[in-house]
Amino acid sequence: MTTRAIEILVGLFVAAGFVALFTLAMQVSNLSRLDTSDGYQVTAYFQNIGGLKVRAPVTVSGVTVGRVSRIRYDPKRYMAEVTMDIAPQHDYFSTDTSASIYTAGLLGEQYLALEPGAMPEVLQNGDIIEFTQSALVLEEIIGDLLVRMTTE
Repeated sequence: MTTRAIEILVGLFVAAGFVALFTLAMQVSNLSRLDTSDGYQVTAYFQNIGGLKVRAPVTVSGVTVGRVSRIRYDPKRYMAEVTMDIAPQHDYFSTDTSASIYTAGLLGEQYLALEPGAMPEVLQNGDIIEFTQSALVLEEIIGDLLVRMTTE
């Protein structure tokens, strides 16, 4: 093989590596498409959202049904307000649905998980999810463990 052919093969190998890294970065960054433009928005309030970010997935049983569209602090409730865009085909969640913040994967990406309730009425655009569970913060868990260990 000539030197020129080896250089071309090495160049193709490096280009394939860049394509693979780009694909991996797109998967990790969670930029996959989910059309929520014709869907509806619901809001939930949390004491602590941890590292939850806008565009984080909203899931039910591991299936993505929406995205977090806005996060802000509500000075009247003294809580974080999280607004979610839910895809239009998922218009069947009852009004007693609960929302929890969980951590997924090794990188600690956080997402919102919905647990459907049993009420016959369904969530509408602008409704508030009343039952929420805040994110577990590792520092708080370790602090509680240390306090318990020193008091025993």
